[in-house]
Amino acid sequence: MSNWIRLVLSAAVIALALPAHAALEKTKVHIAVGGKSAFYYLPLTIAEQLGYFKDEGLDVTISDFAGGSVALRAVVGGSADVVSGAYEHTISLQGKKQFFQAFVQQGRLPQISMAISTAKAATYKSPKDLKGMKVGVSAPGSSTNNLVNQMLGKGGLKKSDVSIVGVGLGAGAIAAMKSGQIDAISNTDPVMTKLEQDGSVKMIADTRTFKGTIEVWGAPLPAGCLYAPIEFIKKNPNTVQALTNAIVRADKWLATASPQDILKTVPEAYLLGDKALYLFSYGKIKEALSLDGSISDVGAKATLKALAAFDDQIKPTDIKLDQTYTNEFVKKANAKYK
Repeated sequence: MSNWIRLVLSAAVIALALPAHAALEKTKVHIAVGGKSAFYYLPLTIAEQLGYFKDEGLDVTISDFAGGSVALRAVVGGSADVVSGAYEHTISLQGKKQFFQAFVQQGRLPQISMAISTAKAATYKSPKDLKGMKVGVSAPGSSTNNLVNQMLGKGGLKKSDVSIVGVGLGAGAIAAMKSGQIDAISNTDPVMTKLEQDGSVKMIADTRTFKGTIEVWGAPLPAGCLYAPIEFIKKNPNTVQALTNAIVRADKWLATASPQDILKTVPEAYLLGDKALYLFSYGKIKEALSLDGSISDVGAKATLKALAAFDDQIKPTDIKLDQTYTNEFVKKANAKYK
């Protein structure tokens, strides 16, 4: 066999081995996320660390911000393409005549907890006792802030009855609580489990489980998603499909991964210096992670009802809920990664 024939056959074998991609409208995609190290966004990290985005032909840049509302502003301002954030923002945005759509889910429960400092715990009997407190959230206007609003409503209080303080989703949030800068905190894991284990707080709301979510919101609510302006999705369907494929693959990997698999995959900085704590926290939120990336119709309706209760800009009759999310790309991704 001549060298030329060998080269042709080798090239053919390599071509067959490479994954086939539909032509991507954009290969370079910028994702904005608020608090990347939180379990809330674990599928995003898994897709990044295991090379799932690259497998789909994507060159993804992920910028980390203090909270979901800040990450959203990056996309609204045009400096990023896609948000990794809470589904509920697509509804809030539509209330302001800005049209965004979620296209793949990372979490099927909010995974946010709220707690009172141990020093204030003795005086707390019900949400009405939040009045006058400084409450730490990841960033004002974020989903952690929405849980505070929900609790205020349960206590018959107004938003102005508390002071909201942005503390991020990592070590800064822990420091703010332990130093007494705030009286209460609404945040994600592993921050909340760390504070709980250290005896710094007393939990008053917990949406890391189905039971706790229903107690707070009355129904399971979709949580972390990838979402983008509807125009971006229409112009870049193959790119959006590739992003969806990567997240669905990460969702499925997490559904069967062992705790040790996760420890080996996430960056060391995520562990807050305590591997045992990280794994304990993961055990608390595991049921909140999406199994297949799909967004529940029931959950979307429940989210609209919950937001309308404390956001005057959201009129349920004016919201076109079917425009706030789609499972079109998720269905194709699940067909690919069974």
